[in-house]
Amino acid sequence: MQTTSAPRGIGAVLRRDPAAPWRHLDWPLLCATFAIAGLGCLMVFSATRVGMADAGLDPYTYLKRQLLFLALGAIVMAAVTAIDYRHFRDLAPLGHLASLALLVLVLTPLGTRVNGAQSWFALGAFQFQPAEFTKLALICVLAAVCAPARGHLNRHRLGVCLALVGLPAALILLQPDMGSMLVLVAIFLAVVVVAGARPRELAALAAIGIIAVVALFQLDMVDAYQRDRLTEFARDGRGAVTGAGFQASQAKTAIGAGGLFGAGLYDGTQTKLGFVPEQQTDFIFTVVGEELGFVGSATLLALYAVVAWRVWRAAQVARDLFGTLVCVGVLGMLVFQVFENLGMSMGIMPITGLPLPLLSYGGSSLLTSLAAIGLVLNVHMRRFS
Repeated sequence: MQTTSAPRGIGAVLRRDPAAPWRHLDWPLLCATFAIAGLGCLMVFSATRVGMADAGLDPYTYLKRQLLFLALGAIVMAAVTAIDYRHFRDLAPLGHLASLALLVLVLTPLGTRVNGAQSWFALGAFQFQPAEFTKLALICVLAAVCAPARGHLNRHRLGVCLALVGLPAALILLQPDMGSMLVLVAIFLAVVVVAGARPRELAALAAIGIIAVVALFQLDMVDAYQRDRLTEFARDGRGAVTGAGFQASQAKTAIGAGGLFGAGLYDGTQTKLGFVPEQQTDFIFTVVGEELGFVGSATLLALYAVVAWRVWRAAQVARDLFGTLVCVGVLGMLVFQVFENLGMSMGIMPITGLPLPLLSYGGSSLLTSLAAIGLVLNVHMRRFS
């Protein structure tokens, strides 16, 4: 008697279960994400190859590392996507406590100071920045606290949210890392606004924020190099030949030199001569502007627009408010970082040291961005389950 075996493979599984989560993967978001990350690898190589070769080192060093980070990030994204996002709601308090512990530890001798900020753990040839993990932990814990309010966030829950963001923000400010602290504030505002915070309470938060900023400067709690960055921004680069003013001036020169179509890949003068400090990280957009010109820069912005649109769309179609708030938190994180990084590269925002998501060199930033996209894919995939 002949028997027929059951169909095998992922295709058969999807046919048997039309509501299978993987059937609803957001391909536009996934493709735009990896298009930006792939372009980032090219830009990192362009920004570092000449300097490494001149130093007698392997010019492919940074490219190899970035490709490794991208591969690890893809694995992290897949893992985050595979676990039902509702499980992260239960794990959110533990994740937040773990992030606080890391932020405390990095301020001890276990941490490493880089460019004036003790924000890193040294792991052999690599470094880990706990503030990046804190962004994801904060998104999940804020969403978990605000979701039960069902769009009517009362003062008690708002106060809890303020405490949840205030403690890590204070620890990050002690490093000091003004950029990452501002990202936490952006995440907080995005989540509580969508969660239903009332206008008068938001106005009170704004007043508290202004008072806190003034107090930081009056009590001399802002480092000298951060003051210099703000001073140079206020001067608009007039007469600036060193420090933050030099960075901003060279960044604008590089972008302006690109013209319509750019100097060509690997042919940017400012890039090859190393005139823009930290070009592979904070100022990676200057490589795009100089070598790919206005057309390449506009294409990059279009890709970021696709990412933002799809994240917002996932927030709209999420099955529950927790999923919506997770997506909104990710959107606030990504949009603020893109806006601030592009703004400081073009001289319209002060320099804060924030990397450009998915594009800049760095394992912590890339893994965090890909994990955040994984959360959004997770919410979108499970909108029917």
